[in-house]
Amino acid sequence: MLVEIKRISKAEVTVVSSLDVAETFGKEHKNILRDIEELNCSEEFRGLNFELSKYSVENNKRSYPMYYMTRDGFTILVMGYTGEKAMWFKEAYIKQFNAMEKAIQGKLIEREKGIAVRQSLTKALQQSTENERMHGHAYSAYTNCIYKVLFGKNAKQLREELGISKKENLRDYLSTEELKEIQSMECLVSGLVDCGWGYDQIKEFIQTTNTVRIAA
Repeated sequence: MLVEIKRISKAEVTVVSSLDVAETFGKEHKNILRDIEELNCSEEFRGLNFELSKYSVENNKRSYPMYYMTRDGFTILVMGYTGEKAMWFKEAYIKQFNAMEKAIQGKLIEREKGIAVRQSLTKALQQSTENERMHGHAYSAYTNCIYKVLFGKNAKQLREELGISKKENLRDYLSTEELKEIQSMECLVSGLVDCGWGYDQIKEFIQTTNTVRIAA
């Protein structure tokens, strides 16, 4: 059983695939697809809770239909599946959904904290000479420096790795732990900027600090 985090209708939600449901409940995937397509639910509910996708089989160039479904979609779908084994699987899935939704909530909290931290760093840069020296690009320069130190890649490279466009918010695709690491580093950089340190000095310092942290 695999509950994962995915974007449906631009929202980050917990989902499970029709393939996983078929395997877990011992049903043919085509029958799961049929059950989903025959659900007597509103189009609004369907649009919010089921997303048609595709999968491919190894050594086969063809692609086949599958669905991702939210917790509500899963609940509606398997409501009619009966038996002791089916009930056990339903309970196990719901536990996974609860755990993943808790992780999403934690991530949202970190994103809110991150806004305040970014504002603090932006203010520190604006009040220093760095922003003028970098022709208004100080924040992006320092952010890329932080990303390189923490992840070994700048923002552009991370976007390419994650397969997201420039218009999308990169931090929406990072984990809670990664967001915490960024916030911690941004707080440190903000303090150093306030103390009058320059870019090269700060870059060398955070590189050394991160190396020592990893070694410990």
